[in-house]
Amino acid sequence: MLDAAIETVAETADRPVIHSDQGGHYGWPGWLSRMSDANFTRSTYRKACSPDNAACEGFFGRLKNELFHPRDSKNSTIEQFIEALNSYIRWYNEKRINISLGSLSPIEYRVSLGFAA
Repeated sequence: MLDAAIETVAETADRPVIHSDQGGHYGWPGWLSRMSDANFTRSTYRKACSPDNAACEGFFGRLKNELFHPRDSKNSTIEQFIEALNSYIRWYNEKRINISLGSLSPIEYRVSLGFAA
């Protein structure tokens, strides 16, 4: 999957953050050098530091509860899945209010801090 991600963004200026857990392969020198060569950022790999993982795990938990569990996707195509996921992420960032962000969406909150336009 890492190689596919590298190929996908090879022609763009985008450099994603790669979320990983504590699996041994994420510390393997070959994986680390590919990450470094592609100029990707790792979101985790500090042992016993749960805050590293908490934001991503929290998001993925909400994604499963709000998007995947309520649906029957047995007959969905990959294109339908991609569209549903993209729609969810847009809704999550642009419309879904978050009490801990002052009842703002993530985008509204970033704009209020001057981090986004």
